[in-house]
Amino acid sequence: MAVTILGIESSCDDTSAAVVRDGRLLSNVMAGQEVHRRYGGVVPELASRAHQQHIVPVVDRALQEAGVTVEDLDAVAFTQGPGLLGSLLVGASFAKGLALARDIPLIAVNHLMGHVHALFLEGPEKSPSFPFLCLLVSGGHTQLMRVTSPLEMETLGKTIDDAAGEAFDKCAKMMDLPYPGGPVIDRLAQEGDPRRFSFAMPRVDGLDFSFSGLKTSFLYFLRDELKKDPAFIEKNRHDLAASLQDTIVRILMEKLIAAVERTGIRRVAIAGGVSANSALKKAVTTAGKDRGWEVFIPRPRFTTDNAAMITMTAYFKYQQRLFAPQNITPRARMML
Repeated sequence: MAVTILGIESSCDDTSAAVVRDGRLLSNVMAGQEVHRRYGGVVPELASRAHQQHIVPVVDRALQEAGVTVEDLDAVAFTQGPGLLGSLLVGASFAKGLALARDIPLIAVNHLMGHVHALFLEGPEKSPSFPFLCLLVSGGHTQLMRVTSPLEMETLGKTIDDAAGEAFDKCAKMMDLPYPGGPVIDRLAQEGDPRRFSFAMPRVDGLDFSFSGLKTSFLYFLRDELKKDPAFIEKNRHDLAASLQDTIVRILMEKLIAAVERTGIRRVAIAGGVSANSALKKAVTTAGKDRGWEVFIPRPRFTTDNAAMITMTAYFKYQQRLFAPQNITPRARMML
């Protein structure tokens, strides 16, 4: 009998709902929040209020596009964390109410695990087989994982301070670029010289990452150059973006290559919002060809926060009857 699951994602500033039937995506609807751009970052209170406004129409549209009704649902899933607590509460409360009203199972999903499961949204023929390595890079997280089954993931290395996406966004803000900064940096870098400027490459033992030193190096560099020429950023915006992006990608690739050498696993995937970065995708693809890796990269629409990945995780959990009680609570901080 077919299993139909509605999933809800509300961990940050995008409200999303998706429907999956037997592991096949039927719909994935998203509503963004432009209000945060004027502040240069996400404002938690504004985000949670916007989720309250968006969640009903977003869920309704997801059901319509999937061609199902609430009576067809076998379970409802939501992002438990990590994320902004107020935003998570909106999605959790809606999911709990719907599950209770329909008397169907409730499934809590770890947002980070969802990013990994975005790799399975293209169907079995385009999904990695187990085990594989996954470099998860987003605005809030950067970690390397060994994935041995759909629900078994071991963290091999993680950031000890800022995430890669944070480095992009914070450095972009220093350059007076709009939020979110990562995509803007990527676009500007296309016309810049990645070797024009040199920034700090942190040295961290093992497979852990660090981006705090890079951010500080970038700040002091800009400060010194602006003292000499107030128009320095405007004159060198493309080269700054290209050099910054190149440095972040080299940090990520250094650890990814080390993880492959340490584990011997040659199936390699990237996931998370930063996996949409053109330079990172090119670096991973090139390394795959040169080193004999089997490389997997999700489509851009599945790299950002979306309910499709949450619902796919819920499908795997449904198969093992890993349901959540009604008294479960969202968690701002969660690890895999």
